[in-house]
Amino acid sequence: MLERPRGGAMTTPTVRPSAEDATMTRRQAQLLDQLEELFLADGFARFTLDDLALRLHCSKSTLYTLAGSKEQLALRVIRHFFRQATEAVEARTVEETDPALRVTTYLSAVARALGPAGPAFHRDLDAFPPGRAVYERNTAVAADRVRQLIDEGVAAGRFREVHPALIADTVTTLMFRIGRGDTARATGLDDAAAYRELALLLLHGISL
Repeated sequence: MLERPRGGAMTTPTVRPSAEDATMTRRQAQLLDQLEELFLADGFARFTLDDLALRLHCSKSTLYTLAGSKEQLALRVIRHFFRQATEAVEARTVEETDPALRVTTYLSAVARALGPAGPAFHRDLDAFPPGRAVYERNTAVAADRVRQLIDEGVAAGRFREVHPALIADTVTTLMFRIGRGDTARATGLDDAAAYRELALLLLHGISL
């Protein structure tokens, strides 16, 4: 997760591995990655633990080493996905040194990171309150990150004076619509294309 340092201005967020992931065996890590790939492509609601054991060529007892129930397993995979996505997005963002381009880079990286998540995953995520809560926390943190990047652009004289909280709130609203599929239904754009358009709209709207 992205984190705001305590007692001062924000710096580049860091991503900390979870305690549960840090103690995994190589086999458990492999299974978690396989589950993530499966869930992103096909969703997770329709699978039973028996189904998953068959698809992954492992025993149910092996799956129980990752989580105590199917719901807990789904939540762990969701957390793993968003943690990995955050790492990828931040790695790409810090490569861009131009403050005016970092906002675009960040949103474009979000689009790439979320690209593997198909409609079934988004549908199941929306219907699974614990997973939905993870998504909403990550979206809120992403909006805070956008506000930080806008602040940096204004301070560097690359953006006109804007109200960062208003811009971040606007971005958050659209990010939630994209994640729910509302934007795709309204415009025909897939998630990646929608994030690219958002990046361009934001950049041209606040650039000098």
